[in-house]
Amino acid sequence: MEKKKDIKKFSWRIFWYEMLGTGLLLLIGLSLVTVMFGTGSPIVKWIPYIGYRRLITGFLFGSTGALIAISPIGKVSGAHINPVVTMAFLLFRKIDLRTALSYVLGQFAGAVVGCLPLLAWGSMGRSVDFGATIPGAGYALSTVLLGEIVTTFTMVSMLSLFLGFRHLRPYTPAIFPILYSIMSFLEAGISGTSTNPARSLGPSVISGQYDGWWIYWAGPVTGAFLSTLAMSFVAKRITEARLYHFDQESDRLFRKKDASNPDIKIITRNTTEIKT
Repeated sequence: MEKKKDIKKFSWRIFWYEMLGTGLLLLIGLSLVTVMFGTGSPIVKWIPYIGYRRLITGFLFGSTGALIAISPIGKVSGAHINPVVTMAFLLFRKIDLRTALSYVLGQFAGAVVGCLPLLAWGSMGRSVDFGATIPGAGYALSTVLLGEIVTTFTMVSMLSLFLGFRHLRPYTPAIFPILYSIMSFLEAGISGTSTNPARSLGPSVISGQYDGWWIYWAGPVTGAFLSTLAMSFVAKRITEARLYHFDQESDRLFRKKDASNPDIKIITRNTTEIKT
């Protein structure tokens, strides 16, 4: 009986918050994609150079993820909103397999549910397959796969680096707008710069567009795995499976730490004990 009590249950709280966070990311982010690139959108005429539109879209998409990370959603679940981010925390041994399953199922459910309202964009949304990621015209599949590996490797590496050093940790969400604007500008024409299997799954389900679908699983997973190997030296320095948190009161940037929240670990100044 004691052993059964020790088994960690599926975390429905994590599931619902990750579902909400991922759903919001895709609903807002892919609406931006539709407005920036959809047929009939005035933005296409106002900003004719596609590179600038990719730059702006990447910045706004990354900003959406950053805002989710510092929102109450991020306070509860850590706002992974990406299965490969959860995978990285799992490989770094910051969460267990059962908890990781709660995250990933929530992310995939949120991706599909969050994309359903995109159908309201009608013909404009259909003109861009509601934001589905597909291999760029004229590129070999190996090149597209490499693009996803490199961009995901870069994203997870930057995330690990910021979380691994306490003086950088409060600024972790700020890397996403800058990083995705650069990556989208340079790489979106090759693979669409997914870096997130859930982000690719959602619009594929509602559009029926599955060209090169396996790339958006294999590429991000491979990139994240290689990144965890390269960044293993910071694994012990990462204290929580969160994109935005503080270890100490003096670290606070935008909000005061809620010491009463049982989901937030607190590291004391004078000991190495971690309370939960």
